[in-house]
Amino acid sequence: MRGSEKQAQVLRSPMVPDSVVAEIARHDWERIECGCGRSAGHLVDAVRDAAEGHPAAFHALEGHAFFAQHLKPPAPAVCAVLMAVWSVQPPRRATREALLWTLLALLCTVDDGGTHEAGLHGQCAAFIRTGVDGFRRELAAVPGSGTAAYAEGILEILGLPSS
Repeated sequence: MRGSEKQAQVLRSPMVPDSVVAEIARHDWERIECGCGRSAGHLVDAVRDAAEGHPAAFHALEGHAFFAQHLKPPAPAVCAVLMAVWSVQPPRRATREALLWTLLALLCTVDDGGTHEAGLHGQCAAFIRTGVDGFRRELAAVPGSGTAAYAEGILEILGLPSS
């Protein structure tokens, strides 16, 4: 299936930027085993809802992309979509806070990579590193807020300075 056909399968929403729809469509969700044991195809609606700005949708990823301190196979694809959402700078603080909470939860898992390859954790960390400038802006824009605390935690786990 070509990218344009996959994009057609993602239910369009005027609230989801084309770049996020393209990132959702880039992944073969049906071939990824979800943390709940089914195919990850059902996560397409969840990540689209998250992209629309529904804070609860971010929290609903727990048990599917990550559980306790372990990542599940959909984690890198979910992380890529979340970073696409982050790159378009969600305007609502509740959305940013839920998104940052989810990214921090993904980073706070056990590193499952080997000496010669990045496991799920390394793949997620690589995606999250693309948003470093935005995390620093968030930290500076609203010091003392929940979003700032999450952004600071992400930078700390990545081993990067906050400024």
